[in-house]
Amino acid sequence: MTIDCFIPYSDASTTAEVAKQFKADGLSGKIYVLHENERPALEADCEYLPFDGSLKSSDTMRLIAQKASCDYFFIYTKKDALKLGQRCVKRFSRAAASTGAGWIYSDLHQVKKGSSEQHPLIDWQIGSVRDDFDFGSLILVKADAFKKATEALDCSYKFAGLYDVRLKISASEQMFHLNEFLYTEIENDTRLSGEKQFDYVNPKNRDVQIEMEKACTEHLKKIGAYLEPSFKSVNFGCESFPVEASVIIPVKNRIKTIEDAIKSVLMQKADFKFNLIIIDNHSTDGTSDLIRKYAESDSRVIHIIPQRDDLGIGGCWNEGVNDARCGRFAVQLDSDDVYSGNDTLAKVVRAFYEQNCAMVIGSYKITDFDLNEIPPGLIDHKEWTPENGRNNALRINGLGAPRAFFTPVLREIGVPNTSYGEDYALGLMISHDYQIGRIYEVLYNCRRWADNSDASLNIAKINANNLYKDKLRTLEILSRKKRNGIA
Repeated sequence: MTIDCFIPYSDASTTAEVAKQFKADGLSGKIYVLHENERPALEADCEYLPFDGSLKSSDTMRLIAQKASCDYFFIYTKKDALKLGQRCVKRFSRAAASTGAGWIYSDLHQVKKGSSEQHPLIDWQIGSVRDDFDFGSLILVKADAFKKATEALDCSYKFAGLYDVRLKISASEQMFHLNEFLYTEIENDTRLSGEKQFDYVNPKNRDVQIEMEKACTEHLKKIGAYLEPSFKSVNFGCESFPVEASVIIPVKNRIKTIEDAIKSVLMQKADFKFNLIIIDNHSTDGTSDLIRKYAESDSRVIHIIPQRDDLGIGGCWNEGVNDARCGRFAVQLDSDDVYSGNDTLAKVVRAFYEQNCAMVIGSYKITDFDLNEIPPGLIDHKEWTPENGRNNALRINGLGAPRAFFTPVLREIGVPNTSYGEDYALGLMISHDYQIGRIYEVLYNCRRWADNSDASLNIAKINANNLYKDKLRTLEILSRKKRNGIA
């Protein structure tokens, strides 16, 4: 099997060293160096390809397809130094020969702040359609599949070209994960997980988001998982409720923040009755006593300690929404966050009736513990559109906050008993049939602090979270294909 290699030019010494390693490890084809300025001078035996400077553009994809002449080719997606592991090329080659896969990737080592650590990846699945799926920086691609994908390109993307090609390849080819640590890359983004998690909705990246949505939507159409903007009507008068709205707060050991959350609910002004249902998941730090104090002094506060001891956040939600005291609409508030004003509940309830939806999602502001705004600030999820929101939801990793639900629909669907991704699962399941309403003004202050559950996650936990959400997307895609009559 012959294999080419495409690498971006960094500097003469770095690029030459990368090329040298590939040749020394048994690369049989040509090495192409992509450069955006004048032709670099390298001692290595390489062919030089001028390109637009973007490794993710459609034009670069077409250029690579034009030059690739071997069975497979490597594409390295970083300009930093790369160190190939023992028999890296040969192990990739063996995987290609054995599987015939269209896209092959491996685990890797990452150098962060001078220290090397293992960076395992997760298996691709049909639901792995998010644009930030981590394949690492060194990928082996079947040339025929890549050429076929580029021939089918009907757009010229500046940012989504590689993503578009990957989706097209995945529609007909195997995506194979080789669970071996075959190379070492330099990772310059050393932010904590909690600092990275909002990148996909950062308003600064809006141009990127638009392109990614278009590519993802076309992919869903191709595989039979696209849903037209046609929704079930919601009958809000189908049954009676003790109050119009209930705020639901699952909590465990949040003595530092729960009182602020409670106060932000009790200060709400509305022309309808509401209550606050707090599911206290067996707190041991004084949280229970504080909640009890409020429940004894204000009849609107309902304190529930579940009998079960195996509940995550989703399970606590089930306890609250199925309580006989729950209102027509169940509105989310996390135990360490607060509503931004005293009219949040009124705005949420009004949105249900105005937009005839089974779920409403607002917008929120990222703040520090003291409610000072911190980057990226406003998260409004304006990528959501009534026409295509539920399709684009499969591309992104979250839908926004605060979330609110029409109680009969939520009771029927049920909330997954997890402490991560349960809100995303609900959004996918509800949007399968119903419209999701949106409020694009700040309703909610999302406080980021050291005790946030997602503030600083290790790679194992990040992978577990991503794997779960990919599985949720797989379930939804399979359900959509079945609905659309596609096996």
